[in-house]
Amino acid sequence: MQQNGISPEAILPHLFRQEYTKITAVLCRYFGLRHIETAEDIASETFLKASENWAVNGVPINPTAWLYTVAKNKAKDYFKHLAVFETQVKKELPTDTIQESHTFEFNTKIISDSQLAMIFAVCNPTNSTEAQICLALQILCGFSVEEIANAFLTKTETIKKRLQRARNNLRNENFQIRELAAVDIQQRLNVVLKTLYLLFNEGYFSKTNNQLIRKELCSEAVRLTLVLVENQLTNTPQTNALLALMCFQSSRLEARINDNGEVILFEQQDTSLWDQILIEKGNYYLVNACDGLEISKYHLEAGIAYWHTTLATENKWPHILQLYNQLILMEYSPVTALNRTFAFARVYGNEKAIPEAEQLKLTENSYYHALLGNLYTGTDFEKAINHYQKAIGLTKSKTERQTLAKEIERIKEKIYLTTHS
Repeated sequence: MQQNGISPEAILPHLFRQEYTKITAVLCRYFGLRHIETAEDIASETFLKASENWAVNGVPINPTAWLYTVAKNKAKDYFKHLAVFETQVKKELPTDTIQESHTFEFNTKIISDSQLAMIFAVCNPTNSTEAQICLALQILCGFSVEEIANAFLTKTETIKKRLQRARNNLRNENFQIRELAAVDIQQRLNVVLKTLYLLFNEGYFSKTNNQLIRKELCSEAVRLTLVLVENQLTNTPQTNALLALMCFQSSRLEARINDNGEVILFEQQDTSLWDQILIEKGNYYLVNACDGLEISKYHLEAGIAYWHTTLATENKWPHILQLYNQLILMEYSPVTALNRTFAFARVYGNEKAIPEAEQLKLTENSYYHALLGNLYTGTDFEKAINHYQKAIGLTKSKTERQTLAKEIERIKEKIYLTTHS
């Protein structure tokens, strides 16, 4: 039996990723963030019941609706029967945050509003910017500690401590999910956008999963960013630029992986697979983003993504390099530096790009060695293979290791043809 093209064995993990955070967000509107663990427990119990029930009775016709019904009933039971609610929780919550059980409901608007409210609630200045983003990625986006650590290029233990402190701070303030004033939304919007940016990036190029592309994360990031664009208070040039970036990048998802799950490099992609509707939407939001004098990192990255979706070859790479030069001055990161060097190579050639790459000295970065492997392929086969091998040893992605191994095989074929010609 298949549900939405997903096998019975795969549908529950898929739904857990898609719906767990939505259920938690709605529940938190009733329990408040101080008791977020209660909401998370009910959401977890819902999926536990699903695993037990579906193993015996099979996957229901509408599994998502089944989950929401069970979550709703469990929440009602909690309100009705658990003494802890009356003796501990209720007296701590302001009366206007307590909902009667018969009003408890799931629908598209409530889910969307709850998730957006949760994002802004979690992005509380009580915590540092990094802690806010970590908490939002975990609670709202379902990221594991390892995934968050990779997003921040830091250790898992550091992230664990950061998350624990952030949760404690919210509990101590008894922070509630409520309507925020315009000034609150404006103060927190930058952190919210950074969170959605990281969510999309993990979907577009996963560093912790055997799947290089996780389309459900990209789709969720696009959906939540679209909610921001449709809200008058959050429909800013930065928000439109971020949505444009996501549309441009999403347009090429189908062309980045072949039927065997292997990576297809940009130059080898079948451009007929690019989604022209998404490209047009990207153009629309990028035009909206330029309604003013503001230029953010999202504007520059959206511009780079725009040029990647054009088929022109003569003037494309100089434009991309110019945008990377601006981006690296605005916000330096190892990834930006490496991408800029690749663009530099396309404009000035690999030989001139090699010193540019080597001076970055990102020796513990797999992309650094992958780039040098690419740059050396035309001039020094031995160095190219050496760098590709180092990249394989550093990456956590099985898919990326396979791609790098294929590049080594191509070089070895060139060596063989050269020596036997």
